[in-house]
This record gives sequence, C-alpha cells and structure tokens, in this order.
Amino acid sequence: MKDFKKMAEALVTKMTVEEKLSQMNYDAPAIERLGIPAYNWWSECLHGAARNGTATVFPQSIGLAASFHKERMREVATAISDEIRAKYNENKKQGYTEIYQGITMCSPNINLFRDPRWGRGQETYGEDPVLTGMMAAEYVKGLQGDGKYRKTDATLKHFAVHSGPEADRRGFNVNAEGEELFGTYLYAFEYCIKNADPSAVMCAYNAVNGSPCVASKELLSDILRDRFGFTGYVESDANGVEYLNKYHKVTKTAEESAALAAKSGCDLCIGDAYRELPKAYAAGLISEAEIDAAVIRLFTARFRLGMFADDCEYDKIPYEVVDCDKHRDLNLQMARESIVLLKNDGILPLSADKKIAVIGPSAADEAPLYGNYCGRASETVTLLRGIKEKCKSVLYAKGSEYVAEPRPYEERTESEALTVAERADVLVLCMGISPAMEGEEVDGDYGTEGGDKRSIEIPAVQRRLFKKLAALGKPMIFVNVSGSCLALGEQDKACNAVLQCFYPGALGGRALADILFGECSPSARLPVTFYASDSDLPDFRDYGMKNRTYRFFEGKPVYPFGHGLTYSDIREHWENDRTVTVENHGPFDTYYSVLQYESRALKDFKKVFVKNGESVTLKFE
Repeated sequence: MKDFKKMAEALVTKMTVEEKLSQMNYDAPAIERLGIPAYNWWSECLHGAARNGTATVFPQSIGLAASFHKERMREVATAISDEIRAKYNENKKQGYTEIYQGITMCSPNINLFRDPRWGRGQETYGEDPVLTGMMAAEYVKGLQGDGKYRKTDATLKHFAVHSGPEADRRGFNVNAEGEELFGTYLYAFEYCIKNADPSAVMCAYNAVNGSPCVASKELLSDILRDRFGFTGYVESDANGVEYLNKYHKVTKTAEESAALAAKSGCDLCIGDAYRELPKAYAAGLISEAEIDAAVIRLFTARFRLGMFADDCEYDKIPYEVVDCDKHRDLNLQMARESIVLLKNDGILPLSADKKIAVIGPSAADEAPLYGNYCGRASETVTLLRGIKEKCKSVLYAKGSEYVAEPRPYEERTESEALTVAERADVLVLCMGISPAMEGEEVDGDYGTEGGDKRSIEIPAVQRRLFKKLAALGKPMIFVNVSGSCLALGEQDKACNAVLQCFYPGALGGRALADILFGECSPSARLPVTFYASDSDLPDFRDYGMKNRTYRFFEGKPVYPFGHGLTYSDIREHWENDRTVTVENHGPFDTYYSVLQYESRALKDFKKVFVKNGESVTLKFE
C-alpha cells in the first residue's frame, strides 16, 4: 500500500516557499522543474458531471434523496465519477485541464433543508440528518471508488450550519449549540466522515457562534479534525476568504484574511484571496510550517488520485462511458424512483386509450428537468414528450407563464387551456416553479430574494388557471414540479391524483409517463415536509429547530416527511424494532422503502423490490 502522505512530504520539501503558496490557489500553476503539472481544483458534480459539456443528467439531489435507495445512490455516483474520469483522461491527452475539467468535485451538498424557502435546498438530501448522512455516504463512496487510487475526490459542503438566507450568506451569523448543532446541523458531516472517508470539506460563507466558518479554529480543528477524525483537505467556498474583511469584518486587509483562513485550517482557496499569502508570509502573519501542513494535505490528495502515477486503474476509463446507454438506463430508473405519488383515488395508472390534455408551464419546458449545477444530456425528454410517447391522443396548452401575466398583444394561453381541457377525458396539469425561480443567487420574478422564495404558494397566475380548470369538473392529475415544498392543499382536495417531481433529470418526462401509465409502480417518498401555507413557517432567519421539519413541527402538514404511495397493496409486519416482513398483496411488483423510526425520528431505512404475492424480510442493526 502506497503511503501517499510520505510521498507528498518528500515532494513538498523540494519546493520553495513561493511555490508552496502558489499551490494553495484553486488554479494551481505548474512547477515544471519538479514535474508538477498545473491543476484547477474547481469542478462540480451535484447530480452529474456539471458545466463540462455532455453528461448523463440524473435527477436533482433532492430527487435522489426521494428514492430512499442507498444502493441506487452509489450506482448513480459511480456512473457520474466514471464520466468525470473519462472527460479528465481526454483533457489530459490534449495537454490541459481547466475549471470544471478536474477530478476534485465540490459535491455533495449535505446541508440540512430546514426551511422550504431556501433556494438551494434542491441541492440537498432533505430535512432529516439521518437520511442526509446515509445517502451522502453512498454518494461519496461512488464518487471516490474503491481502488488503490481514488477515482475522484468528494467534498462535503458547506461546513457548517448553512441553509440560507442566500441574500445574507456572506456575513450571516448563526448561533447553534448542543443537540441542535451536533444532532441536527453537523450529524451528516460526522456520519459521512466516519463511514465514507471523504477527501475534502468546503467551508460555508456564514459564521457560527460569532466565528466565520472559513477561519474558525473550533470548527476546522477542534470539531472537524479532532472530534470527527477528518484527515483530508479543507477548501473555501468561492471567494469566501475575502469575505472575512469585506463582510464579517474580522480582519482589515486581504492578506490578513488569507493568513487567518490558512492558519485556521483552510488549505485551498476557491477564489483569489490566497494570492495575498506571499505578502502575509513576508509580514510574518503565517509561518512556513503552517504553509507546509496545508500543501502536504493537498499533494497527498493529488498522489492519492494517481496524478503522478502510471498505474492508476481509472486512467483507462474511456470517453465512451459519457451519457452511454447503461448510464441512461440507470438515469431512467433513478428518475422513476424519484417521483413521489402523493395522492391517488384510483385514477392511476391511466389507460393509454384516454384522450389527455396536458396543461401547464412545466409540461414542455426543459429547464425544470435539469435543476442547477448540471451538464447537458444528449437527449432531453420533457413531461409532455414522455406522455406523448405513451399515448396517441394528447392535446397540449401551456396555459400560463410560471409567474408573469401575458401582455395584451401576446398569446392568450389561458383560453387555449380551457379549450383543450373541454375536449379531453383527463387533465394532466404540469405546474409549479423552475430553477430560474429558486437557486443560488437567483433573482427571478417569483418574489425571490437572492434565490430564496418569499412564499411557498404556487404563483398566482397558475392558481387562477387551476381554479378555472377545476371548475370544468374533469378528472385531474396534478404534477407539481419544484425543487422544494409548495403549498398543495387546494390540489390535494380538488385533484384525483397528485405527484411531486423534484427536477427529475434529462429523462424525467419518460419516467413520469412510465408511472402515469403503469409501466412501473411509484416508490419514492418525501424527503421534506409539505406544509399547508406560509403561516406554518417560522422566521426564515431563525436557525432554531422549534416548529421546523417533521421532527419538531407542531402543525398538520398537507403531506408529511416520508409519505409516498405505490400502486400495490404493501403491508409491513414488525416482529420487533429490528425485523420487518414486507408483504405485497398486489396487483403490482414494486420497489418499497421501509423506514425505521425511534422516538419520532428516522433511524434507518432500506429499499427492496417485492413482487406481487411475495414477501421480503428485512433486519435492521
């Protein structure tokens, strides 16, 4: 077994101080005299190889979590890391790798989705610490591989206690202690570190208990390394180091910020702040020993990734794996397992002989399939296209914009929607929001602030259309497309069936159609609570957990965390707290997730495939 740390130490001793400091920037330059190539550390793969051309685009992270399928999660991450390595291998042959072309990934995002208004909640695995930790651990294992080298590096982000508001994130302070800090906000980080050995951790922008995360000795040293046992490298979020003097005001100059972050344990700067480290070193603000500690960790990672080896097994992964048939099949399966059936009075599955009106702004739009932080698939199947592939008689009308009312001289989509609805047997309403209305630093028309929603209500123009369509008295299936909870109380009462699509990936339309027409049984569950209205929500800026998430909510949700229906009759029989028999009384074969709770909180979960008329017995540790 190679000792990568010793190899790094030997190489670092040959560097000058200036060369060492240069390697702490995300765009590390070449050191030609030592045979060290340039390397850009900044790459993304939230739910597929991102911002790097063609890739298999899997469901957004919140949709991956909705599958409650640990084994499938690792399969997805393995496919993603194969594509990342394949692209990296080709770029190396061409003599360079630039931003987003590397194998050190700024993923996964394991922050707690504590409030549905947070625009980046779509990037997470939901509101439960256990679900987040367990799904993230499988994602990390799939990204990093199990060979003698690492296939890619996974980075847990954002450490720590980070979940909005986005508009305040550069200088925001969060007070969190005791059980709320360790049992809620830090649980997934500790679980992943102890069970998946992630290579890296990214600091959050905000401060915790008065100390900015990127310069917090308590967080980065006392908790992350000493208490949790983390041995990898720590990096800043983009431009996070310079916010120490610009927003947090804990330093006065850029070189003071750079020195403070590096001395506190931030090894790598995503941004330009560490270009000031030579000045800081010259001024005596940081020692060479402190610099060595950071650079050794960075080169330990590069050796472990096989960057200086000629026997790395992952160098042989060919470009042909990118968006290949095998990965597309996996994508379709995961998309099916990400769509949650919330209500069904028996109308589903549909018969393909029905005349169907597909109405709504999400139906023919590709953007809601993709979410954010994504690549571009070679084929995209919208919800409308997926339904048309299964049914011969489909009428379509956009019905409305997501938010804005049409101007007088523009198309009158609402009247067209009523026209096609009158001619149909069944209405499939594809409504909700899009990534242009929630996300990172998004300023859309939907009352967003820095990417966060001000309301969980469906936009008014869509609510008006919905009421007019409901008045027709036709059977209605409501497909909500969003990366977060929207208030669906009215839809639950008025519709025969309700489904949730969490930005389901490039093949999301095909997956939805497979469920609507009974090609497969739905099996997803909600990774977040679906509240009834804005009045259910505490102050967004309050990080206390009182009346937040299913563990502490005191009201009645429209749909609770963990809710999700199938087309079959599944019965659980628990012999004790650790053994359960899952019986399928028909009429469908189906995947099914068993959730194990303790004191109202999720403790573990397992997903199984149960054929009609058969049973499966599961044991929990």
